[in-house]
Amino acid sequence: MSEFIVSARKYRPATFASVVGQQSITSTLKNAIERGQLAHAYLFCGPRGVGKTTCARIFAKAINCMNPNGAEACNECESCRSFNEGRSLNIHELDAASNNSVDDIRSLIDQVRILPQIGKYSLFIIDEVHMLSQQAFNAFLKTLEEPPKHAVFILATTEKHKIIPTILSRCQVHDFNRIKIEDAVGYLKHIAQQEGVTFDEESLNLIAQKADGGMRDALSMFDKAVSFCNSQLQYKEVAQTLNVLDYDTYFTMTDLLLAGDYTTALIRFDEVLSKGFSAQTFMSGLNQHMRDLLLAKGPAISLIELTGSLLERYRQQAAQCSTEFLFGTISLLTEADGKIKQSSNQRLLVELGLMKIAGLGKKKK
Repeated sequence: MSEFIVSARKYRPATFASVVGQQSITSTLKNAIERGQLAHAYLFCGPRGVGKTTCARIFAKAINCMNPNGAEACNECESCRSFNEGRSLNIHELDAASNNSVDDIRSLIDQVRILPQIGKYSLFIIDEVHMLSQQAFNAFLKTLEEPPKHAVFILATTEKHKIIPTILSRCQVHDFNRIKIEDAVGYLKHIAQQEGVTFDEESLNLIAQKADGGMRDALSMFDKAVSFCNSQLQYKEVAQTLNVLDYDTYFTMTDLLLAGDYTTALIRFDEVLSKGFSAQTFMSGLNQHMRDLLLAKGPAISLIELTGSLLERYRQQAAQCSTEFLFGTISLLTEADGKIKQSSNQRLLVELGLMKIAGLGKKKK
């Protein structure tokens, strides 16, 4: 039995071209390499799992490559081989979450003085840099402002607001975006094809939505779903393993409310609760569904972060809903959402909301 490697590691981008959803940043870094306009310190900030450390490693390998292809590393020279094999002495990584003291920074500063053995630069990647203590930041300031010519610092953080201004002013700052759902779905399709996994569009959309903009989270969920579904991703099974309500629940509920059938709607709501989902989770999901239906009625459909047949399904149901019904429904659900945390009977609050919405649907009918 071959050793299993999680997808987040196995398919970690190794070139700028393969980085998902960060085209503006990768273009900027590539142009800097090609023109030889390298800053001495960079700050990569953004949500978790969007490619900060990955881009730092790709950048570190590329600027030391002896035979670069434009701004991409050749993967053949001694510098690239040593990097790929994990034996490069030019690249130093520090996890500031567990190495955040003054002594840790002083040790790093001692390493900065050592000239690189292969290539032009010594790279120092400091992850979770916001975890450094105030004293460590102060010890780091002078070196960060005037490092040796061979030293390049790349700081990465998920909490930019915790970085002191004196550090920010010494760095070239790059803000990483959340991965768009369509970009995440495209990358998941590529991996599924590489792994021989069959899938439907709804499954990958569900994984990408649940990941909330983090590619690493999406890949972890993908591995979990593949294990549960035995390499055949089926929408309902994926929803079950991720413990989320599937789209069918909301499409069916909307049809019942449009028809004014509050009795069946309450029975369906009871089935949702019996599966272990909270009333607030259901109501929040239904509100999001109504919002997407409203957007699907016009040119704002591009704001719905869905792809393929699922997007067409939203368009079809939106055609059955009046704008007044959707506005009224969103207003009722939003009002109930503000009350539900303080409510002593959350179930009754949601049931009352469903009956009022069914009244809107019956009135329309």
